[in-house]
Amino acid sequence: MSKPIIAIVGRPNVGKSTIFNRIIGDRLAIVEDKPGVTRDRLYGSGEWSGKAFSIVDTGGIEIDGEDEIMKSVRMQAELAVEEADVIIFMVDAKAGLTHADDEVAQMLLRSRKPIVVAVNKVDNFNRLDDIYEFYNLGFGEPIAISGSHGTGIGDLLEAAVNLLPDKEEEVYEEDVIRVALIGRPNVGKSSLVNAILGEERVIVSNVAGTTRDAIDTPFERDGQKYVLIDTAGMRKRGKVYESTEKYSVMRALKAIERADVVLVLINGEEGIIEQDKHIAGYAHEAGKASIFVVNKWDVVEKDDKTMQNFSSTIRDHFLFMSYAPIVYLSAVTKQRLHKLLPVVNHVSEQHSLRIQTHLLNDVVSDAIALNPPPTDKGKRLRINYATQVATRPPTIVLFANDPDLMHFSYERYLENKIRAAFNFEGTPIRIFTRRKSDED
Repeated sequence: MSKPIIAIVGRPNVGKSTIFNRIIGDRLAIVEDKPGVTRDRLYGSGEWSGKAFSIVDTGGIEIDGEDEIMKSVRMQAELAVEEADVIIFMVDAKAGLTHADDEVAQMLLRSRKPIVVAVNKVDNFNRLDDIYEFYNLGFGEPIAISGSHGTGIGDLLEAAVNLLPDKEEEVYEEDVIRVALIGRPNVGKSSLVNAILGEERVIVSNVAGTTRDAIDTPFERDGQKYVLIDTAGMRKRGKVYESTEKYSVMRALKAIERADVVLVLINGEEGIIEQDKHIAGYAHEAGKASIFVVNKWDVVEKDDKTMQNFSSTIRDHFLFMSYAPIVYLSAVTKQRLHKLLPVVNHVSEQHSLRIQTHLLNDVVSDAIALNPPPTDKGKRLRINYATQVATRPPTIVLFANDPDLMHFSYERYLENKIRAAFNFEGTPIRIFTRRKSDED
């Protein structure tokens, strides 16, 4: 089920990144005292009053700034506004109401979305008079906050969360495999959808407002039911999205969140670029089963080493996703297309795999005997027990004497041993170390 989206919007240097960090409890955004420094939208997850949401930190909007950075930053914000369910419009108490704020307000009014005005930099709550002029924006009562002190954030989230819609999602039966296609512009997502479905089902339209929401396309093949998620939605307003490098990562995130299996498309003709890593990283972080699909393989000049070399390049670039199988195909000629769905079925099974506790403990015990955990300041990690607590992705808890002694490299070693024993191809594995209760 996809989470509703809150976007933080405002002109440069009003403190959006600081508030974003406060809400997600992490320092993902770069906070620097220069206008327009948050170049890209950033995404995080938050929760308030039991409601989970995705939050987007947009680059600052400067309506009159016609230089390239500001044009791109404004487009980022427009895309975020387009996708958001609720918008937090941030202004600066110290600067007061500016012409740029009025310009942003006009843009937000046109979005017809619920808006909460957050007046940042109210560092002294005896000076609440500073916020009254912001009533003039026409969005109701402004909320005073301080990013540097962390005050007022609860009130802000309460107001934003209360405006979130109760989303009714399509619920599919347990045996339906939900598949999302993600990838940068021009990798052939729509062509691959059409090839899989065997007909021209995906209409790419540049008309404003076409495909407002995710479109799911159910189909059945060899007795297995599938749903292709958000296929048209990811190309909504094609020209706008394609003209910015970030096109619509938010669309991809929505699709990833609702999927069981994610197809990460790579353009075989152009090779791998940095943006591919960002896009694949979202699928990995979301814990989804993933497959690299190298499209346009028909136009690549090949010898007997081409595929092997390309696979090595993928493995080098995506070290964090060494578990994901690679499928080479051409959506246009349908060459090797028949190989794709069997791999989808396989990784979906692995994603849902549950290991019996005694088998898991045998593997972990053998791994420890072969390579005991290293000591840290004279203390050694002792793992007493392992159990799988969830699937999709497979999630394993290790009970130990002191979780702080679990080193990342040793956790990776155990993961590799578990993979070797049970396969788990195509799916990430999550491992958590918890303290064993002191009963003995």
